[in-house]
Amino acid sequence: MGNSGGVGSPVGPCGPSVNHLQRAPRHRDPRGSSVQLVDLLRSCELVAFVSVTDSARARAFYEATLGLPLVEESPFALVFDAHGTSLRVTPVADLRPLGSTVLGWAVPDIVEAVDTLTERGIVFEHYEGLDQDASGIWHSPGGAAVAWFRDPDGNILSLTQFLAA
Repeated sequence: MGNSGGVGSPVGPCGPSVNHLQRAPRHRDPRGSSVQLVDLLRSCELVAFVSVTDSARARAFYEATLGLPLVEESPFALVFDAHGTSLRVTPVADLRPLGSTVLGWAVPDIVEAVDTLTERGIVFEHYEGLDQDASGIWHSPGGAAVAWFRDPDGNILSLTQFLAA
């Protein structure tokens, strides 16, 4: 693998290393190849997965309601482009949604995002014990604003507006 990231920029298995100043001890796997543990995945693109029971219903939700472009459709998955991250929506026969967030988006203006999705038919969750406003927005102790909603299969999704740095 060559060094295409410039002088002093090591290239990991998926491209230029994010932070080449932090080095990890090398680990030799049983096959004999040497891999830097820290660099193994941090320079690779993340692929997100969410399970659904009805691909047609999920396609309508993720494409039309959330506005994610569909880039591939097969019997194994619907693949959406979530701002450069591949979101693989995979059909399963039986689904028991988790009781926690499975996907979340960082948004620049949570009020605008909640209003827009509400206009598209999304109902935001209200949780007992959280001091949420009428729209379902909660302000965390650290200052981030968060709102939760569900996809048609009951998977919990979220929007978060982080404090400006």
